[in-house]
Amino acid sequence: MQAYDRLLERFRRIAILGEATGMLHWDAAAVMPDGGGEARAEQLATLREMAHALLVAPETGDLVADAEAAGSDPDRRCRIALMRRRWRRATAVPGDLVAALSRAASRCEAAWRAARAGGDYAAVVPFFTEVLARTRDEAAALGQALDLPPYDALIDGYEPGLTAQDCAAVFDRLQSFLPDLLGQAIDHQALAPPPMPLAGPFPVPRQADFARTMMAALGFDFRHGRLDVSAHPFCGGTPDDVRITTRYDEGDFLTGLLGVLHETGHALYERGLPRDLRHQPAGEARGMAVHESQSLIIEMQACRGREFTGWMAPRARAAFGGTGPAWSSENIHRLVTRVSRGLIRVDANEIAYPLHIILRFRLEQALLSGDLPLPDLPGAWNEGMVELVGIRPDGDRDGCLQDIHWYDGAFGYFPTYTFGALMAAQLFAAARDAVPGLGQGLAAGDFSPLLGWLGSHVHAHGATLPWNEILCRATGRPLDVDLFRRHLEQRYLDR
Repeated sequence: MQAYDRLLERFRRIAILGEATGMLHWDAAAVMPDGGGEARAEQLATLREMAHALLVAPETGDLVADAEAAGSDPDRRCRIALMRRRWRRATAVPGDLVAALSRAASRCEAAWRAARAGGDYAAVVPFFTEVLARTRDEAAALGQALDLPPYDALIDGYEPGLTAQDCAAVFDRLQSFLPDLLGQAIDHQALAPPPMPLAGPFPVPRQADFARTMMAALGFDFRHGRLDVSAHPFCGGTPDDVRITTRYDEGDFLTGLLGVLHETGHALYERGLPRDLRHQPAGEARGMAVHESQSLIIEMQACRGREFTGWMAPRARAAFGGTGPAWSSENIHRLVTRVSRGLIRVDANEIAYPLHIILRFRLEQALLSGDLPLPDLPGAWNEGMVELVGIRPDGDRDGCLQDIHWYDGAFGYFPTYTFGALMAAQLFAAARDAVPGLGQGLAAGDFSPLLGWLGSHVHAHGATLPWNEILCRATGRPLDVDLFRRHLEQRYLDR
């Protein structure tokens, strides 16, 4: 076999090990009994060690070099370059550190679930201490190998090419107007009577049935995926077997539904990735900022818009037996665009959400550098929430314990959420301009015009283009914070 063909086969095996890891992670979050945690930590660590060993083996580097030397067309050179990038990142981190971080994260995640339920941050600190220590080791090793600051090396693992400097510049721009805009939107909506609440209870099985109906309308293929429950909503699995989870509130069906719509956006992106590049880096998602743009263009841009809520409202009314004016399309639209100073990131409106991310961006840098000792995290979190969002948590459950990311070893991930939000607003505006009848389609529950445009302008590229080039090609401009601001003003101040 030629070097390139042998390289493809090696990366296919690595990718399949990664798929198995993803399925075991989904199982741990969705259905695994509590007593299986220690065994699962070992299973995940072993699979990750095996994949890492295949990737860092001297033969892999030799195959990359031989494939590069053979010369080829630009598409193949791009694919080989992405394999080299994957190999280079992997060889920077010793295998024993990969396994140690995996075990530490699995144990800390299990401890976090119990600690979050009881609002007991102190209970997770011993496990979190180990995760943070191993994450620092990983960041230092990656930074040295890639000639990047340690924190940049972690961000680069989630969105290649994105840096802390990029994030800080965008976040400073956002902070210059978002706190005031949040207050203005709250004042503006106070000029009208508050939206009427939807009377429950909403039994979880009925919520799940309705969520699946909405997923099907969006284009989700249940032959290649499923919906389950977990403590923290996520989309995992593989492109051919996408696993979505959400959490339900029997007093508010919209919370679980919006989580499902968000994760369905992720799933549709995974399903839309180029099949001819499956099991190689070029065929994967570009990064988590692009991934988040695809979830938010579905949930936030499309499904919280008037067209879709107008179509969804009567179907929700029928599904839950709702009666009265509270179930009108207008009232439901007002409910899903309600602005408040909430504590919980995943429930935050799109004005407040970036402020939650700015807080996490600053705190995780301080944790990694050692400027913020772990015992001081709850206090720093609470003060930051007051400064940015204007509200203080009553306890750690709704404060520094609300997200799984740090306890699972995911540092450098949070900034991609807000870059994804900015991209989503920009992509949706471009799609509206480019696709006749897109709005009419959403009003009829037909997402095919939007998905067709996203498929050709985002999904089909896989990881072959940088995130900013994907955005420029699709919209004709680089990331535009002012466009995001105009979107927020139009939705929340001009109605």
